[in-house]
Amino acid sequence: MEDLWREDDTTPGAIEAALRRMFVERHKEERAYVPARVMNMVVIADREFRGEVENRLQRVGRFHPSRLLLVLVDPGRTRLAASVRIGTVDAPKSGSISVGRERVSLLVGEKHLKKLDTILDPLVVTDLATMVWSPHGYPEAVDELRQLAQIALLDSQDEQDVERALARADSLSHDTYVVDLAWLRSTPWRERIAAAFDSPRRRPDLKAISAVTVRHREDSLASGVLFCGWLASRLGWEPGALSQGRGKWTGSAHTRRQDIRLTLEPVEMSSPGLAGVTIEMASGQTVSLDRSPGGLRASRRERDGTERAWTVMGASRGEGGILGEGVRQALLRDPTYRPALKSAEAMVV
Repeated sequence: MEDLWREDDTTPGAIEAALRRMFVERHKEERAYVPARVMNMVVIADREFRGEVENRLQRVGRFHPSRLLLVLVDPGRTRLAASVRIGTVDAPKSGSISVGRERVSLLVGEKHLKKLDTILDPLVVTDLATMVWSPHGYPEAVDELRQLAQIALLDSQDEQDVERALARADSLSHDTYVVDLAWLRSTPWRERIAAAFDSPRRRPDLKAISAVTVRHREDSLASGVLFCGWLASRLGWEPGALSQGRGKWTGSAHTRRQDIRLTLEPVEMSSPGLAGVTIEMASGQTVSLDRSPGGLRASRRERDGTERAWTVMGASRGEGGILGEGVRQALLRDPTYRPALKSAEAMVV
């Protein structure tokens, strides 16, 4: 149930006119047709990786925004090409509302990226928030959209240099709300660590933390540093600089009472993100979380040496659900990310 318009050599005005015309025709044929507009999502990607990006967007499921603007970059292209698709996922039933979905695909050259805001401005729904995601780089194109977009979706893991990655996220956060997939990969770990100290009996242990060890996939250092930044920002630690040596990053955070030793260790694992976290107290107590089949394996060692372990079921959303979680977070606001980002930046300068 889909209408299609396409043109190989076109203009933003012609695309916008086609959108309006297609909506009018759709409403004439189907009065119960309602566009399910949650927000505008602008995706900037290499043309050759179109299938990969579309597969990731398909897995987003119910968090998928209805007005999708897919900008495909073909470096040598000089003309703007576009296609517009408007339709419904399921066939309409008598007496029911048909929930519609909208998709605009643009084929652009590198020269178009310098005026991408002008191209996209007439194509977004003006009373909805706009999110931009550029999984294959093109930071200059994202910068062109800073006045148009309110939300920037990124993955700090994509940048090999963690300092540069965090600095980029910080820069974007000055005029957009940043949703960082590297941060979201640590969500289950942050939730479970917070829960481990949530009871009144365990709260005093937070002031006795003496060491934190984070195990992560080699390319997920950003997730590990952001996790440590979260601890520092929430517990009032003064973050110190991390240094690299013998295959891992080490450093300290400081409090009035004691220093907290920080260690980030890369490990082999199939999925990006964290593999485990261990928090030690000055008394000898430890709290650990590690990946295991079906969830996270939690363990606690008490002062007297007794240990117990259990599995936290369903703790991980899986890599397939990270993008969907990112879209959902775009409609919310996480006040803990920016303070964690600031602390993480102080650790890698």
